[in-house]
Amino acid sequence: MSLLIYTFIIIIVWLVLMSFLHSLFQHFDRECKDLSWKMHREIQKMREIALVYLDRSGGLQKFVHDCKKYNGITHSIAILLNGYVMLHKCLFLFKVLFAPTDSKQSYAVYRFVISINPCDIAELDATLGNYILHNPIQAAQVFQTVCFIAIKTLSLIEQLQTEAQISILLKPTHLPPLPSYVLSLSAFPFNYTSQRFYMSEGIAIAMGTVTKYTQGARFLCTEEMCPFSEGFRYIRVHLPGATESATVRNDFVCSLCSSPLQEDIKFRVLGDKQIVEMIDAKVLNALKGYSNDKSHFRIQTFTVFLRDELANKMKIGNHYKIIGIPACVQNGLQATACIEVNSVQLCKSNGPSFVSDNFKYLLSLTSSSCWRFTAILANIFASQVVPPGTYNTLKLAILLSLVQTCEKENADYLDLLIVTSDTLVTDRLLNYSVCLLPRGIRHPPSSEIFPSVSKDKYGTGSASIQACSAVLAKGGICYIGDLSSYKKDKLELLQSVLESRTTTVFIPGKKYGEEADQQVTISVQTNFWCFVDVDSSPKKHIQKDNFLIGQMDVSLIPPNLLDGFGLLIHSEFPSCRPSSLVHHILEKAINPDAMLYKVSQQFRMQDYEEFIFFARNLHVELSSEAENLIQGYYLASRRVRRDSFHGSTLSASALKILISLSKAHTKLSLRKKVLEEDALIAILLLESSLTLKHGKSALCIAPNPVFPFDLSDENSLQQRDSYLMQCHDQLLKFIGAYGPGIHINTNEE
Repeated sequence: MSLLIYTFIIIIVWLVLMSFLHSLFQHFDRECKDLSWKMHREIQKMREIALVYLDRSGGLQKFVHDCKKYNGITHSIAILLNGYVMLHKCLFLFKVLFAPTDSKQSYAVYRFVISINPCDIAELDATLGNYILHNPIQAAQVFQTVCFIAIKTLSLIEQLQTEAQISILLKPTHLPPLPSYVLSLSAFPFNYTSQRFYMSEGIAIAMGTVTKYTQGARFLCTEEMCPFSEGFRYIRVHLPGATESATVRNDFVCSLCSSPLQEDIKFRVLGDKQIVEMIDAKVLNALKGYSNDKSHFRIQTFTVFLRDELANKMKIGNHYKIIGIPACVQNGLQATACIEVNSVQLCKSNGPSFVSDNFKYLLSLTSSSCWRFTAILANIFASQVVPPGTYNTLKLAILLSLVQTCEKENADYLDLLIVTSDTLVTDRLLNYSVCLLPRGIRHPPSSEIFPSVSKDKYGTGSASIQACSAVLAKGGICYIGDLSSYKKDKLELLQSVLESRTTTVFIPGKKYGEEADQQVTISVQTNFWCFVDVDSSPKKHIQKDNFLIGQMDVSLIPPNLLDGFGLLIHSEFPSCRPSSLVHHILEKAINPDAMLYKVSQQFRMQDYEEFIFFARNLHVELSSEAENLIQGYYLASRRVRRDSFHGSTLSASALKILISLSKAHTKLSLRKKVLEEDALIAILLLESSLTLKHGKSALCIAPNPVFPFDLSDENSLQQRDSYLMQCHDQLLKFIGAYGPGIHINTNEE
């Protein structure tokens, strides 16, 4: 009896439990249906908004235009045939050759790029705007459906059969200026798990050659009786971060009959792919020889993939802002963080558009003379490294080279070669000056100056061009250091770059899996600085009898390389004030941060950075008077500096150097018109350089023509102005005596 009762109770409990579970499942099913309906309704609304946006932004017209490229020439031929209805036989022949569907090229995937403005989308519908920013892969499916309906409704592509054949790439014009949308390449951790849009900045330091990848592929069931053995049921499309093996594999099975799938090779769609290595722009601070920045930061290179229309959009050494989706690429046992780029934008250097009040006040005090401002500027420059009043000619040449830097091609360059026996102070002065520019690079002797080629690290075997010091210093200064430490082949390559401002990288095809060899020409847009220690020359004890007056022994440097540099500067230990320099060096060794002079507090390093950035961006023009003076000196010097064996020792590039020096002095004076006074300083600097190379000429200038006196007070500045006026008169007489038919008005006339 008790057993029956227990059995009855168990049956009742089981029935109640089953009833409860049934009602729970029904409730869950209703909730899922409601949720599915809500999601379907939201997606349907987003599709409608997407269509409205495409219509308003002009994207729909562009989409219709892009569809035409997939129709080939059939549509155009059909129009021509309608115009020639009288040619029935030809019409019949063309109809046979160009049948409606079979003749048109069919693709597994039809790829479209849609430009998206997130602000405009968010104004239309915030949900869709948020969906695009945070779920771009799913948002692309919304536009995929809209585009498929448009193609079918307007009969844009007759060959298209399924929606899966459409591949949409969303290209945002920008992202919201919020920290959550910025992917910092120097911060840890590197967030590559959330596949949404990020904005990042960096410098391209390595670029691979353009190779092919699979945009999409068609797979068919191997079972002939299966309905999916034909048609476009199985389409594989490349997704961000996917490797080639992930897109195209041989282990897929049919979802209907579980038979293996096989790719239909003739429908595979290939695209262009380029791998670029980028690094945070903060790395430039680490490549400077000297810097006041004591902060510590983490630097890591990262990989970006440029595909199809973005291939070759980047140039090595440039600074770019990119928008893309981070991903993780598996290469064997290693995982590499990368970014699939959707948008690329070149970054322009932004800086202050003003100079400090102290520089403005100094400029107003020296407005009575076109020479005094730059003279005082050179006199007090780099007082943290050398005492004011020392190395004035070298410091003026450095300032002229600093302001004559820009990122434009075919710019006026000003390279410096310093011959010195005091390498310690010279190296410190050049190191300090390099840090005044954003792209000032101190070349480490252990690395390459110019780009080199190596295999990429992703196992593809393709070539990767590595940027080196000269390319990273684009629009700035590349400080090479001591030339005597480089071998002959490096010096020959440097000479070639100085002459052409380009370098060529040879890529052997057999080594890197290409059918043919390649040559890639890279522009080198930087000023080069270097020095030579005259005491290190093995020929320093050999005396020559054929030295001319004023000529230096520069046999350590190849003659062609010597002519490649714009200025040759002789920098020696100051004999007038040796104790002040020794005292300065000792004080700095004891207390490196000490301000030994008042000018160091009035004109800080930041003030010089702002001043140089402002001056280098000035657009200057030659006046007719300055142009005539430069041309007259150039032609007269070519006539004077010649011999019967070698012809003129004045190279054709000297005229370009004169113009560059004149413009640089004008920028340093914060003017926009090149005057005769600027041209005179340029001529004196070049003549001094030529004297060191080839000896004195009939112009016969003093050994230190730009700074013949110590600048200690107002009288010394006045004395220098008078001396420069005498040099100007002497130059006019020189041009009148040796210039071929050139007449320049003198003060007396």
